[in-house]
Amino acid sequence: MNNVIFSNGLRFVVLVFVQVLLLQRISLGGENFNYVQVILYPIFLLLLPLRIPHPLLVFFGFLIGISIDIFYDSIGIHASASVFTAYIRPYVLASIAPRGGYNLNYSPNKHYFGINWFFIYACMMMFAHLFFYFSVEAFTFVYIVDIFISTVASFIVSLALVIIYQYLFDPKD
Repeated sequence: MNNVIFSNGLRFVVLVFVQVLLLQRISLGGENFNYVQVILYPIFLLLLPLRIPHPLLVFFGFLIGISIDIFYDSIGIHASASVFTAYIRPYVLASIAPRGGYNLNYSPNKHYFGINWFFIYACMMMFAHLFFYFSVEAFTFVYIVDIFISTVASFIVSLALVIIYQYLFDPKD
């Protein structure tokens, strides 16, 4: 139990620092195509254990989102997207549950459920997070084309980093 708390606490701190010190400064696409933002911190919510109570999951979503907002100087945009991601996680997990169900002692990662399952799970969660984030950032659907372009462009880069993260920090295969 203490190992799970320590590892997730460490993951929280490291992801916040990587996001705000490294990934915030990365500009992919140049001046003409400024639609790409590299966002990695939602992996904290994706990898929390399955047995975590839903209200606590939403609280952790708010906590990591507001931590990012403080450094990005945005007011609640990351927090709202993270709360949304944490809120929908049980529904996404239910929609892709394996036949025998989940072992609640596991975390949803490639080691326990396989890379194909994790890829589908990460795609659904990251796309939802990014679409919500860019929708709240624009605050109107007048820019739906820009929202969609930003979502897709950022999704490709961010999902690649999520998969790389899984192979680097969960190399049990």
